[in-house]
Amino acid sequence: MAGNLEELVDSFALFDSWEDRYRYLIDLGGRLTPMDEADKTEENFVRGCTSKVWLIADRNDNGTFHFTATSDAQIVRGLIYLLLRAYQDQSAADIAAYDIEGAFERLGLHQHLSPNRRNGFFAMVEKIRTLAAA
Repeated sequence: MAGNLEELVDSFALFDSWEDRYRYLIDLGGRLTPMDEADKTEENFVRGCTSKVWLIADRNDNGTFHFTATSDAQIVRGLIYLLLRAYQDQSAADIAAYDIEGAFERLGLHQHLSPNRRNGFFAMVEKIRTLAAA
């Protein structure tokens, strides 16, 4: 799934307006695998997000990480989808090395998300990197 974030950069470029891009982002969030309510615990809660976000990591037998995450906000679920496209089933080294800031800029999100959403996005990145490094 990783590397597929670059495909989304191309998809975002097809939309003329940010209103259309936001709608697309919301649609992407609808593709997330639902999270079991039992996993919405304090331990899995992502701090630093305005919205409620939960994220869990499972280490695969081959050393890669599989993430499940959700939010109570539609836009944030779309942002989670973008992050999973970047980090899903990657090794800790690949997760640490991936230039998510560059991808964030290529998507144009740095210009069009509120500071709170931007901070929340990078709080999720930090949680993913921390879970992978543990």
